[in-house]
Amino acid sequence: MLSQSKVRWKVFPLLLAGIIGLGMFVPGIAFAQEAEAAAEVAEATESAEEADLGVGYALDNTFLFIAAVMVFFMQAGFAMVEAGFNAQKNAVNILFKNSMDICIGVLLFYIIGFGLMYPKNYTDADPNPYIGFGGFGLEAYASAPGRTFSPEVDWLFQAVFAATAATIVSGAVAGRMKVAGYLVYSAVLTAFVYPISGYWKWGLGWLTQFGTANADGEFPMAFQDFAGSAVVHGVGGFAALAGAIILGPRIGRFVNGKSMPMPGHSLPIAALGVFILWFGWYGFNPGSNLAFQGTGSIDATMHVAVTTTLAAAAGGLIATLLSWVVFGKPDLSMGLNGILGGLVGITACCDCMSNWMAMVVGGVAGVLIILGVLLLDKLQVDDPVGAFPVHGMCGVWGCMAIGILPNSHLADGNTTFIIQLIGTLSICGWSFVTMAALFTVLKVAGILRVTPEEEQTGLDISEHGMHAYPAENLSRAS
Repeated sequence: MLSQSKVRWKVFPLLLAGIIGLGMFVPGIAFAQEAEAAAEVAEATESAEEADLGVGYALDNTFLFIAAVMVFFMQAGFAMVEAGFNAQKNAVNILFKNSMDICIGVLLFYIIGFGLMYPKNYTDADPNPYIGFGGFGLEAYASAPGRTFSPEVDWLFQAVFAATAATIVSGAVAGRMKVAGYLVYSAVLTAFVYPISGYWKWGLGWLTQFGTANADGEFPMAFQDFAGSAVVHGVGGFAALAGAIILGPRIGRFVNGKSMPMPGHSLPIAALGVFILWFGWYGFNPGSNLAFQGTGSIDATMHVAVTTTLAAAAGGLIATLLSWVVFGKPDLSMGLNGILGGLVGITACCDCMSNWMAMVVGGVAGVLIILGVLLLDKLQVDDPVGAFPVHGMCGVWGCMAIGILPNSHLADGNTTFIIQLIGTLSICGWSFVTMAALFTVLKVAGILRVTPEEEQTGLDISEHGMHAYPAENLSRAS
C-alpha cells in the first residue's frame, strides 16, 4: 500500500503542476503588468477619492458583498447534501473535495479565470467573441468613471459562482474517484472551462450578439441566462455526467442489469444541506440583479426572490407527489432534490417569469428530477446524489423555458427559442466534451479511480487515513 501511495504522489504533481504551478509563475507576469499599470491605477484611485461615488455606490457594493457571502455559504450546503446522500465511509472525502473546490477555485479564478471570463473589464478594445483575456489578477482591471462596483467585490461575487460550478461534480463521482484526479479536475474547470463559456454569455461574448448590430454596436437579441442555469449549473451538471460515465458505477450499484439502491448514511444532514442551499440561493439569484438602488432596481430584485421561492416550493412538492405515485411512498430524497431542481430551473428566468410561470418552471423541474433518476438507472450511470438530473437537466430546462413559456424576454423580442437552444447546447456541450476528455486522460494516467479494495474500505481511510465519526468507531472497537 505504501509503495502504491508513493507512486501515486510522484505522478500526481507532474499532472497538476501545469495548472496549480501557474500560480507560481503568473505572479511574476502579474507584477510586471502591475508596474506598467501602476501610474494608471494610482491616477484612477486618486480620481475616485476626489469624487466620492456616494451612498448609492456604497449600497450596491454592500448588497453584492452580502450576496457573495451567501453564495459562499452554499459550499456548506453542497457538502452536507453530498455527505448525507453518500456512505459514511466516504464522508471525509466528500468534505475534503468541497473544501478544496473553494480553495483551488478562488485562487485560480483570481490568477487567470476572471481575466478569461471578463476581458472587457480590463480594456476598451473588443476582444474575440469566442475567447479573450484581459490580464492576470486585478491589477489591470479598468475602474471606469462612474463605475457601479469596486473591482474586488465584482471579483468576489464571480469567484464564488466559479467554485459553485466546480463543487457540483463532487457528489456525482463520490465513493470511487482518487483525490489527485479530483484536484486536477477542479483546477481545470475553475481556471479554464467555466470562465471561457462564462465569457460567451456574461462577458458579452458571442452568445450576446444575435441579430444586426446598430450604429452603437449593440445587438438586439442575446441568449438569456440571468443567474446561471446553464452558465453555472449546466456546466457543473454536464461535467458531473462526464465524470460518472467515465468512472463507471460503484461496486454493487448495478447487479445483473438491475439497479441496487445504496442509501446515504444521513438524510437529516442531507436535508440540512438543502435548506442551506435554498437560503444561499437568495444571494445567488437576487444578487445577480447587480443593481439595488432605486425603486425599479429593488422591485426587480424582490421579484427575483419571490419567483425563486415559488419555483423551489413547486419543485419540491411535485417531485414528492410524483415519487409517491411511482414508488408507492413519498420519497424524501426525491422531494429534497425536487427543491434543488426548482431552484436550478428558475435561476435562468427568475427575472422574466411571472410568479405563476415560476411555479410552472419549478413544477416541471420536479418532474425532471424523477425522470432523470429513472433514466440514469436505466442507462446504468451511477450518480449518487442526482447531480445531473438536478443541475444538468433542470439547468437545460431553465434556459429553454425562456424560449417556450410566456415571459418578458420573449414579449420584448430579446431572444427566441432557437437562440436559447443554441446557447444551452453550446455551454453544456462545451463542458461535457472538455471534461470527458480530461477524465479520459486522468483514467489513462491511472489517477482517476481508486482500486476495488480501497473503494470497499472507503475513501476516508484509503485516501485520507481518518474516520468521519471516530467516536463511533472507537465504541465499536471496544
